[in-house]
Amino acid sequence: MRSTSQPASYARILELPRGSFFLFGPRGIGKSTWARRCLAHAKRFDLLDEGLYQDLLRNPLQFRDELRTLAKSSWVVVDEIQRIPSLLNEVHRSIEEFGLRFVLLGSSSRKLKTQGTNLLAGRAARKLMFPFTPQELGRDFRLEDQLRFGSIPLVFAAEDRIQALTSYVQLYLKEEIRAEALVRNLPAFARFLPVAALFHGQVINISNIARETATARMTVAGYLEILDDTLLTYRLPAFEARLRVRERKLPKLYWVDPGLVRAVKKQLGLVTDEERGPLFEGWVLTLLRTYAEVGELYDEVWYWSPSDSKVEVDFLLRRGRSYLAIEVKSQRRVAALQLSGLKAIGELKSVARRVLVYPGERDLKTQDGVEIWSIARFVQALAEGQLWPE
Repeated sequence: MRSTSQPASYARILELPRGSFFLFGPRGIGKSTWARRCLAHAKRFDLLDEGLYQDLLRNPLQFRDELRTLAKSSWVVVDEIQRIPSLLNEVHRSIEEFGLRFVLLGSSSRKLKTQGTNLLAGRAARKLMFPFTPQELGRDFRLEDQLRFGSIPLVFAAEDRIQALTSYVQLYLKEEIRAEALVRNLPAFARFLPVAALFHGQVINISNIARETATARMTVAGYLEILDDTLLTYRLPAFEARLRVRERKLPKLYWVDPGLVRAVKKQLGLVTDEERGPLFEGWVLTLLRTYAEVGELYDEVWYWSPSDSKVEVDFLLRRGRSYLAIEVKSQRRVAALQLSGLKAIGELKSVARRVLVYPGERDLKTQDGVEIWSIARFVQALAEGQLWPE
């Protein structure tokens, strides 16, 4: 039986920065709820309010006049800032002249990037919000539920998660894609989505996607950028260093939430063995990215796969001059063959730790230093800031 807890009851691990910042994340991820909790008395502008949206679209000076009534250092929350990017000019001026602090919420950075928008010239940090973590869910965390339904707060709170995920995809197409006019051919984009979902956890092959969807290669490349910009996907680059072997250069595609990638494929029954590996791997990457937003977890992250070798390591993190290698396996028992990538990457200079994460219960360490962590150990290390060796 699933929990009846509501998202508002879960404290998020993202902390409020001291100064102005953008906070991006997919729809339903909890940005507005988090902002209301952290800044209950802030001045708010919700651009999803159609009346306010139309008023500010007709008369942007109204925004400036309302800001002038606020005391210095007051907080201002602007929700769905990408709907009227021109407001950022006044945000910039208000930071400079009145010392106001802004929380600028958005589900897409695409319009902000493509319209030559004033991005505040470094006066506002850029933060991302992700689905619920095990730390946030506490006793309500169930790995099997995470892999089947994901943990987007809007979905997690629903009585019928299957219906919620199905509706989420339609909401995305309607409000994010059609309403913001991000594509000219919505049916073609809708055909593209389930094919892109099949590449979750795989090296991107744009030509194959184009062939499967009967769509031009350049159009597919544009569609992939839309998924990135609306924060549903992330492209993990290959590690490229001047080693004695040439590294692959094509990135891997990961969706931000297991439930979302399954909903796009219209595959919401029990998780199959074929799905489990990529879903588990992608979920771990989202956790790594989440904790990178709340602490100095890493400076860069890649996957590692030398082109002249069959071995691979799922994630290679760099912090300063040190590296941390993480391999993810979905089986509950670890075989020696599954450690081959971690053993091979030991030859890379400055690898401080090699870890295999798996859904079993025992924590182990091999004779040559490879650590095998249960999910509980991995989640605890992230929560306590102990992923890297001391």
